[in-house]
Formats: sequence, C-alpha cells, structure tokens
Amino acid sequence: MPFSSMIQEMKGEIGAISSRGLLRFRSDRPGGHAAAGRAPAAAEPFEALRESCWAQVPPELLRMVLVRVEDEEARWPGRSAVVASAGVCRCWRAVVKEMVRVPEESGKFTFPISLKQPGPRDAPIKCFIRRNRVTQSYSLCVGVTDALADDGKFLLAARRSRRSAGTEYLISLDAKNTSKGTYIGKLRSNFLGTKFTVYDAHPPCAGAVVSKGPSAHMIGSAQVSPGVPAGNYPISHISYEATFGSRAPRKMNCVMDSIPVSAIKGETAPMQTGLPSVNSNYFASVPFFRKSGRLDSSGAQLATQNEAKIVLKNKSPRWHEPLQCWCLNFHGRVTVASVKNFQLVASGESDPNNQDDDDVILQFGKIVKDLFTMDYRYPISAFQAFAICLSSFDTKITRE
Repeated sequence: MPFSSMIQEMKGEIGAISSRGLLRFRSDRPGGHAAAGRAPAAAEPFEALRESCWAQVPPELLRMVLVRVEDEEARWPGRSAVVASAGVCRCWRAVVKEMVRVPEESGKFTFPISLKQPGPRDAPIKCFIRRNRVTQSYSLCVGVTDALADDGKFLLAARRSRRSAGTEYLISLDAKNTSKGTYIGKLRSNFLGTKFTVYDAHPPCAGAVVSKGPSAHMIGSAQVSPGVPAGNYPISHISYEATFGSRAPRKMNCVMDSIPVSAIKGETAPMQTGLPSVNSNYFASVPFFRKSGRLDSSGAQLATQNEAKIVLKNKSPRWHEPLQCWCLNFHGRVTVASVKNFQLVASGESDPNNQDDDDVILQFGKIVKDLFTMDYRYPISAFQAFAICLSSFDTKITRE
C-alpha cells in the first residue's frame, strides 16, 4: 500500500474514533438517549487518540518516515500526504510542523500560512490565474506539472465588486464562498482606477496598525464570519500613471509598506507564522487544507516610518520594430500580447545592484483567453503577488 494511502487511512480511522466519541457525548447530554446516570463521555475521543497505535510510533521512526514523505512529495496532489500526516494526531502534527520548511527555503506550499510567507530567493514559484467573466471571480492556482498551464492546485480566490468610490476585490481561501471565515484580505481602488491599496486581514508583522478612514471599514458579517478577527492592515500601495489612450506602455509602482529595503540587502523579510484560529468552524470548508494555528509574528520587524520601504516598478519594455509593438522577455511563460502583461523589479533606490532590471520579482502575462501566468519570488508572498496582479485586471480609460 502506498504510504500516502496509509496516511489517509490513519486519519480516517482516528476521525472515526473521534466521531464515535462525539456521538456518545451527545447521547449523554440532557434529552439524549443514553441510560440515566451514565457519566459523560466527553473525554473518550481524546483518550482513544492518546491510546491509538498511530500515536505510539517511536519518534525516531516517525521522523524518518515523515522526512522521506516531505522530500518525495514536492508537488500537489502528492503533497496532500504531508498535510494528512499533520492531521493524524498531535504528536504527528508537531513533527510535521517542525519538519516543513517555509516557501523561502523550500519553494513549496504546505499549509495556508505559506500563502502569506515570502517566496524562494533563487527561482520563482510558477502559478497561474483563471478569470471567470460571468461571476467576476478569479482563482489562483499553482501548477502540478511542468506544463505552461494544467488543472493546477487551488490556492486563493478573489471576487470583484463595484463600489461608489471604486472597485474592491475580496480575497479568500475558498473558491466558492468568502463568508465562512476564509477571508484573508482585499484590494481596493480609487474612483479613477489609478491607485490601489492592498489590505491584509491579519497583522503582517509585529506592531502593524489597522488603517483608519472611510476606506478602512471592517468587512460586514454578511461577508465574513463575525468570529474571525478580520481587520484592514495596509501592506502595499499600487499606482498607475495615467496614459489617456496613448500607445505608451503602462507604468506602475508598488510600495510594499510591510517590507523594508533591508530585506533585499541581506536581512529577512517580515513573515507571518500562523493564521488566527477561532472557536467556530474556521477553515472547516476550506478546500486547500486544514490547519489549527495562531498568529505569531513576534520575530518580524515592522518597517517603521523612518525606514525605507521596498518600491517595485514595472520593467520598461522595448519597442520591437518588425512587430511594431512593445516587448518583454517572459522566457516562454507568456504567449499572448496584452496591455495587462508586466514584470516588476526593485527600483534603483531599493536595490542598487539591479540597475539592469534583470532580477524580476513578479511577472504576469496572458496565455490564452481568461488564463494568465503569475510567477513570483522573494521578498513578496503569493497573497501580495495575487493582489498586485488583480489590479491589472481593472480596466480604466485613464490607463489604456
């Protein structure tokens, strides 16, 4: 039997133990069908888990097996075995959490918090975005093969809505619903569609301050579960230069409020290490995977007002005379010319060593109708990259 199948069987077995214990607990409640005088069995599932044979695996053997699974299952859907291992019991979960490395070191997505952590330094993580024009929704997926685009593994979803003062994109961990405690942030534009602000629903680093003002309203209970402590922490400001119909390419700048310049000059970018958990069924319906965690960004340092922040700018395209168009080298990752296509690099002030604009941090481009690539790397996260790319979909006459 493949080890991944065995892991799923273990998780199912322990889940069945918990379910049986829960049923017995419910039957012992007032109005239940248990015999009178019987003691509550609330602790039975926990005792069953503690005495389960899977929880008694020798630590050395357990670590050796899980390390092998972690190394071999680098892509989804095989990587689900790693997540399933964390769901077997608390002992297994502790080993998996200690063993799994952040995307900056591994280039892999494992738990939901991976989407809020910086990408790898050496090579980009290759993702793609699907657009649904009917529902005004967007899905971010990571490729499961080396193909330009495939079925992919779902990561994030966004839904577009019009406001009186501009456009808003709610970003969620659930592809179908943003009202079940899966909201993690949003993108909001001004009326002209030339300026955007990316908000994180959770503090991006220690000392982060919730934005105040008319655009910083809390998400209503009709959109997000009231048990989720969702706020508005500005983490990026995106601006487009107005072109008013000229043939010149777009010009955009992104100020990364939560990432100091020192992150490129040798230090580490601020990093979230856990999503907050709530007493309700938080992440219960998330198709990505489940993880019980807490927000712990004590090791992250906030980019203060006196410290310079990273500024990303779009790489200037070159005019191709035979084709009579502006061109960028996407190294085969983009196949259709579009005004939405762009590559972001660190500005000269943020990275003096990148004067030739060779170190692309984020690139976005069209493959076919309603399908786009999104490749990103350190120091930004998948969530930040996705939000920046969403701003390119917002078509306005001032930018075309």
